[in-house]
Amino acid sequence: MQTLAYLTKDKDIKKLMAVSLAQQPADLAVVNARLLNVYTGELLENQAICTCGPWIAYVGENPGKSIGPHTEVVDAAGKTVIPGLIDGHTHLAWMATPDEFLKHIMIGGTTTIVTEVLEAYPVAGLDGTIELIESLQDQPIKCFCTAPAMVSISRQAGQMPPNDLQALLDRGDVLGLGESYWQALLQDPDIILPRFKATLLSGKLLEGHSAGASEKKLNAYIAAGVSSCHEPIKVHEVLERLRLGLHVMVREGSIRRDLEEIAKIQTMGADLRRLILVTDGVHPLELLEKGYMEYVVQKAIDYGFDPVTAIQMATLNVAEHFNLDQVIGGIAPGRLADMVVIPDINTIKAETVISNGIVIAQNGEVRVSPRPHQWSQSTLNTVHMPEPARGSDFRVSAPSETGKAFVRVIDLVTDLVTAPKEVSLTVVENEICADIARDVIKVAAVDRNYQPGKTFTGFLKGFHLQSGAFACSASWDASCIIVAGANDQDMAGAVNRIRELQGGAVVMDQGKVVAELAMPVFGLSALLPIEEIIERLKNIQSALAERGVGFPDPLLTLITLTGAAIPFIRISEEGLVNLKNGQMEELVMG
Repeated sequence: MQTLAYLTKDKDIKKLMAVSLAQQPADLAVVNARLLNVYTGELLENQAICTCGPWIAYVGENPGKSIGPHTEVVDAAGKTVIPGLIDGHTHLAWMATPDEFLKHIMIGGTTTIVTEVLEAYPVAGLDGTIELIESLQDQPIKCFCTAPAMVSISRQAGQMPPNDLQALLDRGDVLGLGESYWQALLQDPDIILPRFKATLLSGKLLEGHSAGASEKKLNAYIAAGVSSCHEPIKVHEVLERLRLGLHVMVREGSIRRDLEEIAKIQTMGADLRRLILVTDGVHPLELLEKGYMEYVVQKAIDYGFDPVTAIQMATLNVAEHFNLDQVIGGIAPGRLADMVVIPDINTIKAETVISNGIVIAQNGEVRVSPRPHQWSQSTLNTVHMPEPARGSDFRVSAPSETGKAFVRVIDLVTDLVTAPKEVSLTVVENEICADIARDVIKVAAVDRNYQPGKTFTGFLKGFHLQSGAFACSASWDASCIIVAGANDQDMAGAVNRIRELQGGAVVMDQGKVVAELAMPVFGLSALLPIEEIIERLKNIQSALAERGVGFPDPLLTLITLTGAAIPFIRISEEGLVNLKNGQMEELVMG
């Protein structure tokens, strides 16, 4: 189903027009508003906005009998009213369940999100992905999704039958195909292009991921039909993509903070109507401490963007990109009644939040609670390992009985970026040993879905773990438990604890659990309030810091080791993969 038809199927246009003509009273009216018109960039004084159900019926100075005795009236008292904020690219299937996450983003004025659902498909298939999507429906705010492109360094996790993709594209709440890495398209066009074609034939969008693409490769990628990219980190990369017709999404979230650098575009004379503000995901702690899209828009203003422009980048620009500007993104008749009362145009602090014509939050308090979802047993049981892991599963065989072996290790250049490094390691009884003194530990990917228990073990340099092991079931783009450890027994113990919990993050040392977070929903999310999740994450970080790991987010460092997006040597249950060419790399070099 096309999304506009999905959104407007119950729209009573005759009743809406009657409210517009003051022949019937509105359900809700915002009065005495200083209205930001994102279509013209004007601030209009003494405005009233009248609604009929979830829709706006009237915007102007003379509502008259559109306001009746039973109309709920919100007096803006001269304060500014802006459209509800939209996050056009995020990842909700991570850490907290949707209802727990939504209650914290609603209070800041976000009324629409577009989330990837790629995390669910490798571990729960089509049924699990649909369950995740449906957990986002009938909520106080609108939640749209993009279908998983399933680009993975794992051949098993990267598979997706055409019928599965089409089943998702046929949904009205699915806007297109999610981020598709350009390397995958150019390296495996026969796999990726049919997915692109199916999406375009369904009348939906192709969301892009063009980090690191050179000029000709970027042109080829865009020629395939890609409509956006959220990966530019430098202002010249943004300008290059804008010139080639993309909508460019500027990230300011927990994975990347690119807004300060990209704010330099203001001096370049470029039209910014195709520039969009997004989070690309927010860590629970930052969500509570800083907020959500209101924080991003405020930062854009603080970095010098004109306030009207900054608000357009989180409202109308996003709606236009997704072809939804007839229903969201602005305050006008026939649009959904998504509005936020803020003190003034320079202060993005929500005092009243209206979504679908209902006041859902006021002064930082939720008035309409998100709907909790009852997760199926299959969703809560996605770690399918039939047998416990053993220490011997992480043994790395050597070509000789004793001596030295030259090994290709994953070297952490930063907390996220990796490169291959050749290291000489000691061989004892035909086994290649880790070298804690030189900061070389083992790292393994253990499949939990397609070939449960299948394990590949390599070596990791730069994580600084001095003892114990650290494992997590929420590995990027994969169906693996990823585990790094200073000894094999603790690696097995951490994996087995995750098997017991049916997902989570675990620090194990000397056979004992030191810190953990159970994440049974797809093995990705916890059934806990965000405040409790944060406490457990702090315990994990503290436990790792005591054992030498000083990264700001060691959990993120670990789970990205399976990802197909960040340069450039990664690990799967099949082996090491070089993202530059998509080829497997030999672990033992001689």
